Amino acid sequence: MRILIVEDDREAANYLVKALREAGHVVDHAADGETGHELASSAPFDVLVVDRMLPRRDGLSVISALRAEGNHTPVLVLSALGQVDDRVTGLRAGGDDYLPKPYAFSELLARVEALGRRPRQQDVETRYTVGDLTLDRLSHTVTRAGQDIPLQPREFRLLEYLMQNAGQVVTRTMLLEHVWEYHFDPQTNVIDVHVSRLRAKIDKDFDRPLLHTIRGAGYTIRDTGRDTGGDTGHDAGGDAGRSGP
Repeated sequence: MRILIVEDDREAANYLVKALREAGHVVDHAADGETGHELASSAPFDVLVVDRMLPRRDGLSVISALRAEGNHTPVLVLSALGQVDDRVTGLRAGGDDYLPKPYAFSELLARVEALGRRPRQQDVETRYTVGDLTLDRLSHTVTRAGQDIPLQPREFRLLEYLMQNAGQVVTRTMLLEHVWEYHFDPQTNVIDVHVSRLRAKIDKDFDRPLLHTIRGAGYTIRDTGRDTGGDTGHDAGGDAGRSGP
């Protein structure tokens, strides 16, 4: 990873730079908040390690400015201020993690590498589209052909998971684990009921179905065009006939 250390204590900074490089990372250093902000704004980094109390510009101000600019690089805040209120303030300023001083390098390294494994906010999809159906995770809305489709929370999560896997067959087991967080089949028709209700909302009043039952396998959501051909088993007697919403 490429890491930026923003730390005014020369001895502490030199130690961190050396240790992180020995751990296999590429490390840059800024000795004050203003320089740290300029570097973080002008070059891509995987993780920022920012001391809270810095000359020229304090660490929390640097983090807040980066967030306001749309920079979502993960930040580990370092500080001698380690009380609960201090940690809360650091996290609310935009920090992703907070490590009070003094600290063990092994813990700092583990926290930095954990932050580096997180998906970047700008890389996380917030909108899914299949045909004329759109789900927006941020506004928690669903529309089809420009028409708002109100969904219950579980229906929304079900549709979200199906659209995340658009074009693929999603099994009952996958739905139980990822939507209901069951790690076994409780012999319930809960999936059938919710799929039937969801289908009635997103397909019933439109020209072509998007949610299809794959007999003996599961479900898929895809746009098959005007000619659906009935090959996916989408019909009124599919799951709806078994469950009865």
